[in-house]
Amino acid sequence: MNQVDFRLQLSELTQLIGLRALDQHLEQWLNEEYGYTTAWYQKMKNVCLAGIDQGWLCNREGGGIRYGRVFKPADDLAGFSVDVVDMENIAGPHHVHPLGEIDLIMPIDDGALFDGHAAGWMVTAAGSAHEPTVSNGRALVLYLLPEGQIQFKEKNIS
Repeated sequence: MNQVDFRLQLSELTQLIGLRALDQHLEQWLNEEYGYTTAWYQKMKNVCLAGIDQGWLCNREGGGIRYGRVFKPADDLAGFSVDVVDMENIAGPHHVHPLGEIDLIMPIDDGALFDGHAAGWMVTAAGSAHEPTVSNGRALVLYLLPEGQIQFKEKNIS
């Protein structure tokens, strides 16, 4: 599979997500229909690994994290951008999701976690913030951002 096929596979999913609320109902639906036990998930993980090997995915590196925006927000992606990160036992930069975020967690090492979550989908609401952290090994995380919105900033210390 190449970038065109990758986009088509994601487009089919993002069109189904459409304007749904980014909440626990969406997370549950994604995990039931496209979760880590499905053929869709396995295909997506294999495509991501192949994309890294071919150099069109995670083709940047900073602070020990390989990353890259694969697609900017577009109508065929229901207004989502698509990014993929490759992380191993590391925390990324603190950021805010103004409109929320949808993450597909794909552990490479057994037991690897993303923000404490195992393989599958994690949905965060608008205004949520975190330091994305992979622990217990290496994982790929594909994330969908409505309108591509993300804000990197210093963590508030109270």
